Amino acid sequence: MAARLWLEGGAFNCAGILLYLLLIPLSRALPSPGLPMVINTWGGPFTAATDAAYLALLKEGTSALDAVETGCATCERNQCDSTVGFGGSPDEACETTLDALLMDGITMKSGAVAGLRRVRDAVSVARFVLERTSHSLLVGDHATRFAVESGFREEHEIADDGAGLSTPASRAQCDAWKRANCQPNYRINVVPDPASSCGPYTPSPVDASSSLANLATTLSPASSHDTISMVAIHASGPMAAGTSTNGASHKIPGRVGDGPIVGSGSYVDGDVGGCGATGDGDIMMRFLPCYQAVENLRRGMPPQGAAEDAVRRMVRKYPNIASGIVVVDRHGEHGAAGSGWTFTYAFRGGSMNATEVITVPPVPSQVLSPPGRLVSSCT
Repeated sequence: MAARLWLEGGAFNCAGILLYLLLIPLSRALPSPGLPMVINTWGGPFTAATDAAYLALLKEGTSALDAVETGCATCERNQCDSTVGFGGSPDEACETTLDALLMDGITMKSGAVAGLRRVRDAVSVARFVLERTSHSLLVGDHATRFAVESGFREEHEIADDGAGLSTPASRAQCDAWKRANCQPNYRINVVPDPASSCGPYTPSPVDASSSLANLATTLSPASSHDTISMVAIHASGPMAAGTSTNGASHKIPGRVGDGPIVGSGSYVDGDVGGCGATGDGDIMMRFLPCYQAVENLRRGMPPQGAAEDAVRRMVRKYPNIASGIVVVDRHGEHGAAGSGWTFTYAFRGGSMNATEVITVPPVPSQVLSPPGRLVSSCT
């Protein structure tokens, strides 16, 4: 408990760090609530998705894949925290685009869409990719064309400065961002200075010693990059996973985050377990944290240890990364870890009458340097 208080309060001293390190090997999963079970990133408005997926699993004939699609689609319709579904996270051009992924834990087959424009039902389009093509990922306008050909509705443009997934609120958010000189943004190594200008930009010389190399220490969490990432376990054992998001606010048009990337946004192997992730997707996809976490389960780690290991691998390279991953084994035992913020996740299973939300304090970036070594400040 003392270590947890130090973490939440941000007071990192040598005694607290040493105690934290001593507690790491004792990390254990929370017990399974029983099957069927649903678990996903974030509490608050995201619990509506947990409930929808869990209740779907109680119906005869519903598969784990059905449940994940139902849960993620619920967040898309509800515009969970404005970070999932239409009308949120506008890009530099004030347009909202969607990313989604579904993965089947039996066949390991996946289907995903990225940069989907003008179609609201991203996770359902991802399922069409999974079940009606031999591909894994469709992107941009071609993903929209596939969706429309498959019977999904295309939203028409509703304003000159935004396409059909924009709303008055998202356009107002984008307009306010432009009035604030487009701050913050994701541009680097361009002129005029992106820290004070909207552009248009042209490339400037790249000085690795003062720019790219420093991103690891200067990265600060963005204000909007939440994702619903969900894992479902059917009462008979089959598993599925999925992700849906509208990405990072004010992203460069065309940007794809980690949400639709297998092994990053989510991953599942029904013989072992599953994982869902949220956070700084451009960084997280470099580590495939969900693939790493499931492989940790395969090697015998409990879910909590598997999650912590995957997060610490990222924190060693990027101390300021905002991340959160939730891990569940095939029996329903679960755990989570995060960095850069206080992460929450939701679960419901067995005979639970309501969804439960777990709060996860961040793994401190000060704890570890290279694997197996204490930070120098404790010597």
